[in-house]
Amino acid sequence: MSFTEAIGSVFSNYANFSGRARRSEYWYFTLLNALVAGLGSGLTVATDGKLGFVSAIWSLAVFIPGLAVTVRRLHDVGKSGWYMLMALIPLVGGIILLVAEATDSQPGYNQYGPNPKGIGNNDQQMMY
Repeated sequence: MSFTEAIGSVFSNYANFSGRARRSEYWYFTLLNALVAGLGSGLTVATDGKLGFVSAIWSLAVFIPGLAVTVRRLHDVGKSGWYMLMALIPLVGGIILLVAEATDSQPGYNQYGPNPKGIGNNDQQMMY
């Protein structure tokens, strides 16, 4: 999945918390957010804070899609969306969540749907 396909997929599934998301979809969206945050910080510093609202507007615009793609990414590795709360555990929670987000997809079907890569998606491998 290319960068533009991944970003298009995230925004076309703006508030879709069901199904599964590929690693590339999640990480390209994360990369986009990091780039926009860097540009927003640069704009804020360059304008002595006068354009700080740009970063705030972007953050609000991508909050729901960010949650949705994270939940779908966790579904892809067989975890519930509530697994995101692991990040609240001091020190190790973020690392545990990062490992789950970087793990490869479960092959075939899982309780959240078919593998988005199409690998192992035949009727004999349905697990629900």
